[in-house]
Amino acid sequence: MNLEKYENSTLEYKSLKKAVGKSADLKELAKTCVSLANAQGGFLVIGVEDKDKVPPKEQKITQEEINIIIKSLRSLTDSVGLVNPELKTHENGGEFVVIQVYPSMKTIATTSDGKVFVRVGDECSPVKSEELTRLAYDKGAFQWELVVSKTHISHIEPDNISKFLYEIRTSDRVRDFIKEQSDIDVLEYFKLVEDGYLTNLGILWLGNFKQRSKLNYPITVQYIVYDKNENKVRKVDWNLNQYNPKELILDIEKEAVELNYSFELPDGMFRKQIRHYSKDVIRELIVNAFVHKSFTISGDIFILVYEDRLEIKNPGGLPLGITKDNILHQVQRRNPHLINTFKALKLMESEGSGYDLIYEKLSLDGKMYPKIESDINYVQITIYSSIINNEILQILDYLAKHYQLTQKEIITLGAIVRNKKLSGFDLSKILQLNDNDRLRHWIDNLVDKKIVITEGKTKGLMYMINPKILSSLEHNLKPSLKTMEEPQLRALIKEDLKIHPNSKISEIHKRTDDLDIKYLRRVVYKMYESGEIQREGEKKNMVYFLENKK
Repeated sequence: MNLEKYENSTLEYKSLKKAVGKSADLKELAKTCVSLANAQGGFLVIGVEDKDKVPPKEQKITQEEINIIIKSLRSLTDSVGLVNPELKTHENGGEFVVIQVYPSMKTIATTSDGKVFVRVGDECSPVKSEELTRLAYDKGAFQWELVVSKTHISHIEPDNISKFLYEIRTSDRVRDFIKEQSDIDVLEYFKLVEDGYLTNLGILWLGNFKQRSKLNYPITVQYIVYDKNENKVRKVDWNLNQYNPKELILDIEKEAVELNYSFELPDGMFRKQIRHYSKDVIRELIVNAFVHKSFTISGDIFILVYEDRLEIKNPGGLPLGITKDNILHQVQRRNPHLINTFKALKLMESEGSGYDLIYEKLSLDGKMYPKIESDINYVQITIYSSIINNEILQILDYLAKHYQLTQKEIITLGAIVRNKKLSGFDLSKILQLNDNDRLRHWIDNLVDKKIVITEGKTKGLMYMINPKILSSLEHNLKPSLKTMEEPQLRALIKEDLKIHPNSKISEIHKRTDDLDIKYLRRVVYKMYESGEIQREGEKKNMVYFLENKK
């Protein structure tokens, strides 16, 4: 028996010692069952150590022990559906028990003493009394996608089915075992069909506009652009339900031309194009709005473009257990099967890495981190178009070009460069880490590479970019012009005159930082004498330009 069979479900591994014998803690197992039932359900695997993911080789479990476990769990929980446990034998010979926990569809699951827990990431989190209303709201949202409609698969346009199946079978994110299944088995695997009838999720992906319109709250989007005075200047609606989620994303990206704008920054004598908003960040934010939308409440997704910022707002607050202060690390999926299809179709990053990508891209572009606002009715994410300052962008660009950096390291460097010097406490807070051990996974390699140095000890420990690297950066950007060989300087002068025709030598000099003006003047004269550039005017009014070849 291979435990990978269960890898797509919510899993909890427990040692047999937690269920049988003197050290058994069945109340703790009951809490786990309650937390799974209050989320999307899952599997409780008893007899497997979490760190090993395999049972001990000689482990045997009797039927009597299984009966005691299941009887105890049922007596210690309320509104928790437990499927009769299955005794399995691993390929190493060890035995273990798999108990499937069904999601409690209409009620809140509790322990026998009335306590409520919910699964947040891989943790069993208690639900406070003031959070019960939110849990009840979220439970309805959790189950929406699996509700079976009255639409039979025979009423679906064959082209819609063929297109979806083709994209699944040509995706490198989908296992060959799934691709090799029959058409109906693939659709059932992705929860689009059950017993020949489409689920709400199936209608969303495979239905036509009439069928989608029968869903209570399908995906509808408003894209609104404002001028500098925040007056509305352009609006596009997607409310006719003619697109499936992938088609809708692609059409939004096509229509949202304002999100492709960029500005130029000086980079020596050249200019560097920086987009107002990274294409990858935009895609990730739109996808997040889709997959975390609550389909049980009314409301459009809003994409609002202002002169200095982009706001994306979707119906339904952050899932219980997720906050703006832990969003980098916690995983809680409101629409898990919709997320699975998005991942299979390569529309989003793997689970739990979306905000990592957003923070990475914003760090590399020298931008502010996203502003996250949420209540029970909505989530709004704001990102800003301008960079914090050119120095931050130059430092991160230099580090990314000269070192092989992981995503975590880029995010960490982004935080340090922004602040120049950071304490371990403040760095942990920015990175949403709750202990020093976790911070080490983000910072130690940067210290080992001598990219980051430390100052002080224990609670007074500070992190900063190695001054030697900053010195190398300065040498890389400016002194290289002083010692630049003549052929390279000629090429730079031509590039400058393309952008700034009819320039005086003094004006070219201003754009070359501290390059020796005598050297620059000598090369310009040579270029004129050889016919590479032209000039007009006299003495102080003389300007240079490239010959306009027809």
